[in-house]
Amino acid sequence: MKKKLSVLSVAISLLCSPVFPQAKEDSTALLGLPGDNLDLYAVLTLFQKSKTIEDFETSLNDEETKINNLDLNLDKKVDFIKVETKQKDKDFTFILQVDVTEKEKQDVAVILVSKDKNDKVSMQIVGDEALYGKNYVIEPKPAATPNPGYTGTQAATSNAPAPTTTVVVVESAPIVQYVYSPVYVPYYPPYHYAYYPPYYTAFTVMAVSVYRHNNYYYHAGYHGGYGNTTVIVNNTNNYNSYNKSRNTSNTVNHNNVNGNYGGGDKAATNNKAPTNNFSNGKASNNTKASTNNLNSSKASTNNRASTSTVSPSPKSSSMSSGGRSMSAGGHSGGGGRRRN
Repeated sequence: MKKKLSVLSVAISLLCSPVFPQAKEDSTALLGLPGDNLDLYAVLTLFQKSKTIEDFETSLNDEETKINNLDLNLDKKVDFIKVETKQKDKDFTFILQVDVTEKEKQDVAVILVSKDKNDKVSMQIVGDEALYGKNYVIEPKPAATPNPGYTGTQAATSNAPAPTTTVVVVESAPIVQYVYSPVYVPYYPPYHYAYYPPYYTAFTVMAVSVYRHNNYYYHAGYHGGYGNTTVIVNNTNNYNSYNKSRNTSNTVNHNNVNGNYGGGDKAATNNKAPTNNFSNGKASNNTKASTNNLNSSKASTNNRASTSTVSPSPKSSSMSSGGRSMSAGGHSGGGGRRRN
């Protein structure tokens, strides 16, 4: 009798125990490039859930989200990523960019958002070749596919979202609704090398294995990425136009060639001059890492003099409180701070 009761107790205990879903570990191979420390699947998820572009920039650089682990200048501190905006009609290009040195900028990735004549919105993120290799394009899976990217109408918080299986509806994403709304105000970051927003504090880079474990669950809801041969850029005109002013850094190129990011020969191979499969070939003329930095930085200089009153000197520590265009729901900026 006692034996039966014991067996029954064990059975009841097992039935009452909570059952947790078992997430599969990320099987994506390391790139051997700086992009191993900035998961673009996670970036695109955060982008969709943000209220404004400034909100996205703030969350991306928040240590609590655990999404940005990029260190291009190898100072063992996570780099500040600013978000530049270009718009032509209904096509948006959001450029993720790092000031590597006082004179060098490096584009990290571009997010392309376009609306067609039927008001259907497409969204893709393209990793820069210096950081991710060739043809690194990611897009949400079709709406019928489970995806962690969008979970409702609420904006992203400072905490990393838990994995979900919610359907992506790109047109309903808060950021999409915002940029195509009458209240949209373009955001132009006033920050530059050694001069960052008050909320930002450079934090220590974590081990890439820990970083990947924190973000692998974002991957299930997207197509493309490493080894991609099927996902191509939808709006080639938009992407080619961006490539004419793409920023590359000689410092990043040097570190890649010498395997300083951990990639060795693989990094050098992945970082050869591109043969762009997405364009008519004009874009590839702008990606010569050894010569492009000076030219491209001129091409991409922000010509919006009225939008920022930050001193061009990276050592400047003052800024007009009206120095940037603020959007509804955005974070108040005030002055910036120098990175020590």
